[in-house]
Amino acid sequence: MVQTQQIDVAAAIAAGETSLGIELGSTRIKACLIGPDHEVIATGSHAWENQFVDRLWTYSVEAIWEGVQASVADLLDAVEKAHGVRPTAFGALGVSAMMHGYLAFDAEGELLVPFRTWRNTNTERAASELTEVLGFNFPLRWSASHLYQAILDEEAHVPQLGFFTTLAGYVHWRLTGRKVLGVGDASGMFPIDPTTRDYDADMLARFQGLVAARQPGLDVAALLPEVLVAGEDAGTLTAEGAALLDPTGTVRPGAVVAPPEGDAGTGMIATNAVAPRTGNISAGTSIFAMVVLEKALESVHEELDIVTTPAGDLVAMVHCNNGASELGTWAGVFTEFAAAMGIEGGSDAVFAALFSAALEGEADGGGLLAYNYLSGEPITGLAEGRPLFVRTPGSRLTLANFMRTQLYGAFGTLSLGMRVLHDEGVQLDSMFAHGGMFRTAGVAQRLLAAAIEAPVTVGDTASEGGAWGIAVLAEFLRKGATVPLDAYLNESVFAGAALDVAEPDAGDVAGYHAWLEQYEAGLAIERAATEAIH
Repeated sequence: MVQTQQIDVAAAIAAGETSLGIELGSTRIKACLIGPDHEVIATGSHAWENQFVDRLWTYSVEAIWEGVQASVADLLDAVEKAHGVRPTAFGALGVSAMMHGYLAFDAEGELLVPFRTWRNTNTERAASELTEVLGFNFPLRWSASHLYQAILDEEAHVPQLGFFTTLAGYVHWRLTGRKVLGVGDASGMFPIDPTTRDYDADMLARFQGLVAARQPGLDVAALLPEVLVAGEDAGTLTAEGAALLDPTGTVRPGAVVAPPEGDAGTGMIATNAVAPRTGNISAGTSIFAMVVLEKALESVHEELDIVTTPAGDLVAMVHCNNGASELGTWAGVFTEFAAAMGIEGGSDAVFAALFSAALEGEADGGGLLAYNYLSGEPITGLAEGRPLFVRTPGSRLTLANFMRTQLYGAFGTLSLGMRVLHDEGVQLDSMFAHGGMFRTAGVAQRLLAAAIEAPVTVGDTASEGGAWGIAVLAEFLRKGATVPLDAYLNESVFAGAALDVAEPDAGDVAGYHAWLEQYEAGLAIERAATEAIH
């Protein structure tokens, strides 16, 4: 990040000249406080997990607020410990969360059905019909797909609908009273017109026609949150909202609040990837690539979502439901083994050792295959997932090959989607990567460069990710910046940033290509497993 004049951090905290970012990820809720120079003052976090209830992935409302409050409390403690002052107010704040899904409320604001997350794949009929009729790819996880599937299924709650939103939109609404979304998050609910930076009016009218035929009187446009772009006023923290953030009453209301964004958009901020011909890859429970387009794509591709940056520019998203979770599970097994051997060091040391071993593996993985499919994967046509590790009697099973294959497996589906962009002639100058798996320097980054055949950059904000990104968007609002978002990032946030670039290694590229051929062929095993194992 840019190095500006030294600030008095304690004075900035006491004066409320800070910006707070909160991001609700799939396995961790993170709070990040930054100063006027965009440097991280402190972070807080809380671990959580989704539940599979009635064959749908969900998080309870109680878990949402328990996690938000725990992460904020952790942050406040960290600030006080490091700087001797406990924050009582923030200048600005913003909320980000995993995109898509379905949070449906009645006119009184009561939740009608449990939160349906992006991870659910029960919306195939709705997504298929919307894609065909509207001529735009509607993925299974999009909020419009969830709404239309509920209508097709004649669910009892549909006539009671007052509005629906995403997770970030829900938290923002409770903090401010405003039913709004940042354009990036809104673009994962329903298609956005890049000219108006609002929902596409023609598609919305045609969607209304589909809905009216099955649910007369239901006004879809009235159900959707208002769309805002980065830097626009999205409300202020109310007294009720402050109490939700901090039940102890320490945090006062009044902070300006940025438009709530999805994790894809805040990942773009965190990696300075909001200008055309740039992109980023976010690796967490899911893994996705965002590529900012110079122009609209020629064709509709089911492998690609078309969303936007927080400023409203078109982005092609390759979204894979399954990312680093299976890697984490295997690392947990090796951590248990190390403990059983009496070896201390913890999970970070185990991750570092395992990732480093991957670099010693054969370029093609030694004939090993790994599928990280904990849930369904639309890009490869799988409604459900079964994690698999597969080898033949002739495969070379070593720790190095095993770990290289596990990392390849995390990138396999992503590279299939990126191939579609390449065939569309999309050009890339740089791809930035962020997420915990890039904390071990030079390993996942190098293998990812081989998988997508493009330079991969990791910056000094990679481990903070979207929580820092939404804090930057809050600071952008607080300062009333008059320059475009991409210029603000280049000139005020990332100038002089420490960056590490990994170019594709020819040997790795050739090895990955050979591995990917086997991976595609082996998808038949994955399909058979989903049918045989219940």
